[in-house]
Amino acid sequence: MNWHLLGVSFLTVFLSELGDKSQLAAIALSSSSKSPWIVFLGTAGALLLASFLGVVVGQEVAELLPVRLVKAIAALGFALLALRLLWPRQDAGSNSEAAEADF
Repeated sequence: MNWHLLGVSFLTVFLSELGDKSQLAAIALSSSSKSPWIVFLGTAGALLLASFLGVVVGQEVAELLPVRLVKAIAALGFALLALRLLWPRQDAGSNSEAAEADF
């Protein structure tokens, strides 16, 4: 195993992901905490665990299902999400005032 490559890729992903939603959660939690380092370590640990589980599950799915099927499922999922975002909701009129209040 190439430990240098592992370390560089780990550090790169770790530092780039800290600026994501995890950073906002850590800032919000640490502002009301007396132990901001504990919040940081908990947030970093959660990110590592989520990434690890994603890799393990992804590897298992890749071994069980053919690549073509996974690509088709992903394409169908993205298409459904796109249609859902483009399709107007039936009850949009009743929620328009609530949506405007959020902004």
